[in-house]
Amino acid sequence: MTNWNLPAWAEEASKTVVADGVETHYFELGEGQPLILIHGGGPGADSWGNWQSCLREYAKSFRVIAMDMPGFGGSAKPSPDVYPYDQASRNRHLIAFIETLGLAPANLIGNSMGGATALGVTIARPDLVGKLVLMGSAGLAVNNPDPSVKEKLKQYDYTLESMRTVMQTMTGSRFEIDEQLLQHRHSLMQEPSAQAAIVRIVRSDLTYPEDAIASVKTRTLVVAGKEDKIAVPARNQRYLELLENSWGVIIPHAGHWVMMEAPEVFVKITTEFLTQNWA
Repeated sequence: MTNWNLPAWAEEASKTVVADGVETHYFELGEGQPLILIHGGGPGADSWGNWQSCLREYAKSFRVIAMDMPGFGGSAKPSPDVYPYDQASRNRHLIAFIETLGLAPANLIGNSMGGATALGVTIARPDLVGKLVLMGSAGLAVNNPDPSVKEKLKQYDYTLESMRTVMQTMTGSRFEIDEQLLQHRHSLMQEPSAQAAIVRIVRSDLTYPEDAIASVKTRTLVVAGKEDKIAVPARNQRYLELLENSWGVIIPHAGHWVMMEAPEVFVKITTEFLTQNWA
């Protein structure tokens, strides 16, 4: 399926399905309650780069599925002339993915733009969702007031060093960049169709009205990296205020990618939440 030099277990777990008219790549491992992992929306994001450190651990407790959203990874990247790459289309795609594979009710874990997508599906179709985990999630118009963070991300120009800058900006102070992961993300962005898609994707509005968010009654865990420069503490606090049935966990020394920066503690905390009835 790929030329990503995946280990044998990942190649065996690699699958595709057509959802909402889009050929969609995903990894599937394990048995039991479905758990869908949804990556973020930055340059070079995909299911493998985001979730590789978590997949086999989650597979001990769940039928875990990590999917590539349209425009990312191994999924189709239709021209922006024919595909909008807006938040509504991502929500519609995930709904179709869940229904096509017969996964409902599925637990959802979403990071950043993937969090906004998981949240959007929960708002529109709560019948499809068991529990929800928002990690460094987009969806609320509460942002970092420091303009230098956004400027660093805007300077991405498809070079290896600019990808390194993206990764450094997204992560906490203790994160050491894995050179193989850096190369993986960089190689994904050398595809012209991926470049065309990301231009449209990064311009899309990822927010919902607060009353729509407050309508969610699904049990939700809000996970935050203490050093996250994108989903700042005020955003995560606002989620906890709006979501009636929500819990919050803050991970020290981590930034926007807790699942990559602290995978063991992230899997442990989220598995506990998803499998136990927290009071």
